[in-house]
Amino acid sequence: MIRLAFMVPPVRHRRLVSTVFVSVMTMVAAGASGAQEPDPLIKLDANSKFAVELILDSAKVEKLPTQPLMSRALEGIAKKADGKKIVDAVRKELGYLRTARSVLGGVPDDELTAAAGVIEVGAKPAQLAVFRTRHKDRNDLAAFTYWADLITRGVPPEDASSAIAKLWQDGADDATFYSLWKSVNSDILQGLNPGAALQNRIRESPGRAPTSKTPPEGPQETKSL
Repeated sequence: MIRLAFMVPPVRHRRLVSTVFVSVMTMVAAGASGAQEPDPLIKLDANSKFAVELILDSAKVEKLPTQPLMSRALEGIAKKADGKKIVDAVRKELGYLRTARSVLGGVPDDELTAAAGVIEVGAKPAQLAVFRTRHKDRNDLAAFTYWADLITRGVPPEDASSAIAKLWQDGADDATFYSLWKSVNSDILQGLNPGAALQNRIRESPGRAPTSKTPPEGPQETKSL
């Protein structure tokens, strides 16, 4: 999930970067030693393991990325979550991916995964529609990543969606999205209401998003197993 090396990515983004790196290094090590790569799902009970493998197979058939599904399963295993909860979490992740693709069409796996993350934290699928049309070579990974993180930090979903969509339509680049996220996050850490923090920073942006009538909300918990 990564073309933002010069930025400090939000938590969900960093976690996925780390997972991808570990997976790649494991395959390299296994190839170098000639050893067979161990089954990453071996610690699951038989029924749960079979169910997760079926979900992974479904994703492959539908040409959806399997890495975020495996990451969700491994996260649950690491937390020693119940097998059924792990299966449910992986199944939900597949649902988010399906929904994101139904709106965006054929986008790269990292962008699709980031879009699924936006839906997971509370954005409406229809709010992704504006990102379906883009200029040549434009990438929406940064927009989705920071959009999702703003919501997890307590910014009302409607406000975050309105702001990110307006900036996107105005041609904002990755650095612009990062600057907005960094400023809003700084204000939140200083005690400002998340919704108010976003609105204040948007007023400072060249491409201002319309003010939402959604009342400010307190910080929201991220979804977990």
